[in-house]
Amino acid sequence: MFSLFSLISLLVIPVICSQKWHVQYSNLMKCALKGSTTHLSGSYNHPNHHTVTKTFWTVNPVKGKEPVNLLDHPDYKGRVQYLPDKEQRAFALKLSNVSHQDEGMYCLRIVAKKDKYLGYPGIELNVTELRVEIPEEIVEGESPVLICKTTCILSDKTDFTWYKNGKCLSESSNSDKLLLQSVSSDDTGNYSCAVRDQKHLLSPAVTLSVRYPPKSVSVSISSSGEIVEGDSVTLSCSSDSNPPAEISWFKENQSSAVGSGQSFSISSFNSNHSGRYYCEAQNKHGSQRSASVSVTSTGGQKTLLYAVAGIGAALISICIIIVVIKISSRKIGDAGGQSGVSKQENNSTAVTDQTSVKPSKTADPNDLVYASVTHSRPREPQRAGDEDEFQYASVQHHRNTRYTTVEAGCQYGNTVSAGSNAEKADDSDVIYSSIKVA
Repeated sequence: MFSLFSLISLLVIPVICSQKWHVQYSNLMKCALKGSTTHLSGSYNHPNHHTVTKTFWTVNPVKGKEPVNLLDHPDYKGRVQYLPDKEQRAFALKLSNVSHQDEGMYCLRIVAKKDKYLGYPGIELNVTELRVEIPEEIVEGESPVLICKTTCILSDKTDFTWYKNGKCLSESSNSDKLLLQSVSSDDTGNYSCAVRDQKHLLSPAVTLSVRYPPKSVSVSISSSGEIVEGDSVTLSCSSDSNPPAEISWFKENQSSAVGSGQSFSISSFNSNHSGRYYCEAQNKHGSQRSASVSVTSTGGQKTLLYAVAGIGAALISICIIIVVIKISSRKIGDAGGQSGVSKQENNSTAVTDQTSVKPSKTADPNDLVYASVTHSRPREPQRAGDEDEFQYASVQHHRNTRYTTVEAGCQYGNTVSAGSNAEKADDSDVIYSSIKVA
């Protein structure tokens, strides 16, 4: 009896079950990226005595109101496509260019000739965007972790790709995290992420800024060429730091700062400003000073050069004046000598006569002094209009107490007689002769 009843039950139950409506969805929660294309799918069963005439998807159905077919919905026009599978009684929805306005519950509506069925509750669609999350502050040497965040879970097998300044950093990975080992200023940049199969949907780029102390601190001088007293001089300090450093200016051998800011200016430079200057850059992560630069003026050196040049010019002028005076004096002396010679021309005959006197036979040969004058130039015929040429001879005669004999040739030259009493000769014994050359 019991066996018969069990057998009847097994035969009746499938018939009863086949007469019920049933909708089954692939999943009840769906997360889609904004701008992406997503698929929603479900399958259904209906009583055997019903013939299905229409199947469609609707969103956010309201009890008591006829659901609206998405194909007829104005907000979904051109973005909806149905993918039916009659054999499996499956019905899929392809929704493109998803936006946040598309969020809601999507249900499958089945219409038969004598009945209708709504598969409620349906699939809850959430729309998300990718965004990169980084630590608030990253200091040089640290190893920060970047996270590609979403507001909902896309899927368990979602792969992510990371980009820096628009360039792919590495192959896709199933992790939504990116580890940067021991960062430096070179790691500064704009980072973004994307899902592997939708790389065109990158997250908004987030700037990663690595903080570090000042480095590469240097000083430059704006003045071109040599600095002259009275010039305006500006010193500029450059440094590489993040955040920007505060600049202080120092002069060597002075304990306190002489200025602050990116540049240090001296409006009217003088010798008191000369020295070696340097700048110091500092932020909350550290400090660094530049090498010292020498700032000196050339005003004193130029004054010395001008003084030396002036003294040299004065000395040259004095030398020129002395030379001119000497030349003038020599010309005046030559003119006076010519006038004295003219006075001696009248006495030339007397001298000639005196020199022709012969000595006595009894005279001592040692008491005689002879003057011999030789003409060094050949005589040339006198040309008309030429002035007379004169040659002069001076004879120093030492008279003997007994005899005096002087012979003088009528040639040209100067001679002095020799004898034991030569040093004691009297000036009155010197006779000048002027000889005219015909």
